[in-house]
Amino acid sequence: MKKYIELYNYFRDKIKTQQLKSGDRLPSVRNACRIFSVSKTTVQNAYFALQADGYIIVSPKSGFYVSDITLSENTSSNAHTDRNPIIFDLKSGGADKDSFDIKLWQRYIKNALRQQERLLTYSEVQGEYDLRETLCAYIREKRNVIASPSRIVVGAGVQCLINILCSLIKDRQTVSFPDRSFIQGISVFEDYGFEVHTRDKDAKIIYVSPSHMTNYGDVMPIKRRLELVRYSEKTGSLVIEDDYDNDFMYQTKPTPSLYALSGGDNVVYMGSFSNVLIPGIRISFMVLPPNLAREFEKNSYKYAQTASKTEQIALCQYIRDGHINAQTRRVRRLYTAKTKEFYDEIKNQMPELDAHIGENGLQVKIRCKFEGDIKDFEKNGIGVCINKHENFVIEMVLIPSAIDNDCIGMAVAALKKVLKK
Repeated sequence: MKKYIELYNYFRDKIKTQQLKSGDRLPSVRNACRIFSVSKTTVQNAYFALQADGYIIVSPKSGFYVSDITLSENTSSNAHTDRNPIIFDLKSGGADKDSFDIKLWQRYIKNALRQQERLLTYSEVQGEYDLRETLCAYIREKRNVIASPSRIVVGAGVQCLINILCSLIKDRQTVSFPDRSFIQGISVFEDYGFEVHTRDKDAKIIYVSPSHMTNYGDVMPIKRRLELVRYSEKTGSLVIEDDYDNDFMYQTKPTPSLYALSGGDNVVYMGSFSNVLIPGIRISFMVLPPNLAREFEKNSYKYAQTASKTEQIALCQYIRDGHINAQTRRVRRLYTAKTKEFYDEIKNQMPELDAHIGENGLQVKIRCKFEGDIKDFEKNGIGVCINKHENFVIEMVLIPSAIDNDCIGMAVAALKKVLKK
């Protein structure tokens, strides 16, 4: 194959796959010669062919640019997405725009940015020490989790922390999850070579989220927590406690953490601030038992901190000033009230529907007859989490947190339209 054809195919494929988009500038002829180690004639022939086929245009004294041919070529592939934007997001659990005082947070970010000397260095591998020290007081007061800063590791999201945890556990043992809905955690363990089961009481590693055991929002009762702690002590199995959604426990009595019940020797405690603040602030943390904390210290040179140093500094002071507790109360009231309003609207518009509010107060569970196509939800601009659809019966979990209060009635009406087809 002639060299100019190879170069033509290279740029054509980049344009067709939108790695080069309309308006992007191609390398000059001279630069392309240097980059691809070809002659000027080869580059010119390739560019002339691209121009002839409509992939690029020439701007005099400026250069070669990608044309808008890709816009029309991609219209058909993107048409489905363009026709069906998600108007009512009942799936992601996104934040309400009124749930967080972003202006207050911006002040803390600005204060952090003023610490110029501190920002000239990379963040500590384990997380900023003052934040870890503040987290010690925070989790001790909130969940009776007692640990020193040396036992805490900060990261940008729970999945990052699970990656670190998997690298610290040398034996590739069996891991048990409550169900297959914990996709991100399961995928990390599988990538590291662990054998993943669900509800396996004999597994050597047990991953649980006591305040969100399933996507129905089921809560682990105190009896089961005590049984799990005793089992862990007896068998030496490791329990990973993801304390997701504990801050929203409004409808049920607060229950102690597994870490507090066990003393922390066989439990890794994980917490996150994304659901209390907003998803865009990605700071999570884990408290390691003594043996894994020592392993992390020995291997700390292998890791890099993934959470923003600026956000860590801001969050530290935000917590110290008492805003995190006020924010927790704010979002708990907002989201549980919104879920109740959403549920009431469902019963108002579809009184015969089998619907229940989840145990943690954040989801609405629906089970009903459905003879339509599950694609109908997206076609009508509704994002839903479907747990099961068989024998013309559908089971769904609906999370209305991202829906404006003024739009709840319209969201339920859209849902009714699909279910009643």
